[in-house]
Amino acid sequence: MATTTTEFFPEISVSPPSHDGLEFWQFMVAGSIAGSVEHMAMFPIDTLKTRMQAIGSSSLPSSAALTLRQSLGSILKLEGAAGLYRGIAAMGLGAGPSHAVYFSVYERFKGVFTASNQNNAAAHAAAGVLATVASDAVITPMDMVKQRLQLKSSPYKGVGDCVRRVLVEEGIGAFYASYRTTVVMNAPFTAVHFATYEAAKKGLMEVSPERVGEDETLVVHATAGAAAGALASALTTPLDVVKTQLQCQGVCGCDRFSSCSIQDVIQTIVKKDGYGGLMRGWIPRMLFHAPAAAICWSTYEAAKTFFQELNGSDNSID
Repeated sequence: MATTTTEFFPEISVSPPSHDGLEFWQFMVAGSIAGSVEHMAMFPIDTLKTRMQAIGSSSLPSSAALTLRQSLGSILKLEGAAGLYRGIAAMGLGAGPSHAVYFSVYERFKGVFTASNQNNAAAHAAAGVLATVASDAVITPMDMVKQRLQLKSSPYKGVGDCVRRVLVEEGIGAFYASYRTTVVMNAPFTAVHFATYEAAKKGLMEVSPERVGEDETLVVHATAGAAAGALASALTTPLDVVKTQLQCQGVCGCDRFSSCSIQDVIQTIVKKDGYGGLMRGWIPRMLFHAPAAAICWSTYEAAKTFFQELNGSDNSID
């Protein structure tokens, strides 16, 4: 009976396996694997970005002190290579679940919004925005813990110590102080990212007409993902700086804000460091997101292919 409904009314079907032949849980597993691989592989670059964004130039002896090279050199000299991975456990705890939510929600709504037009960029963007609002609710607390652990001379011994101390000293609200900013940042980030990814993937496949009808290659997914990540990260860097400031406020010399207002944080940054302060860390942010997106999308599509083949094998046995 359910099969008949899907067949005659595909535009209103919400059956999980209706898109790409996968079950809802398979999208979640594929997304979880992709997110974990992406963040673990690129974590050192993320640490450099956090260090560059957290403390303004006015807190340093030189306005040029937070360059990428100097930040890297300082960490390696004072903390060793291990300093680049401080906080990775927090990201490990948050990346898997948040990306499981991220991709499963995206695929569900992508299937609903593009029922009549699979190449609708607006539909891909809208699905991406809904996905990021849901996933940010999962990742934000661990992202805050991760960023505080990444700071130079962080006062926290580890994930558990940071969680306990923040709860006691600042309350549970501190874990979500940057949630609004994160959503405001990631909504356009994700819209640009997904729309660019789908458009780039389509364009790359059309470059070689002889490949039409064949499986999309790993190179296509990686290239499209890198282009999407680079563009989206560049456009949203100012809001990422605000997010970092809110998550690290009051720790290791970072400013403390009376409210979580994006406008107030922006005004504080501009007053201290000028408008250039809003672009702090844009280079490592792009260096993170371009390869990270390539890794994430290629891993995700590979996992989807695995499940599609697995489902095909199961069907053939039945």
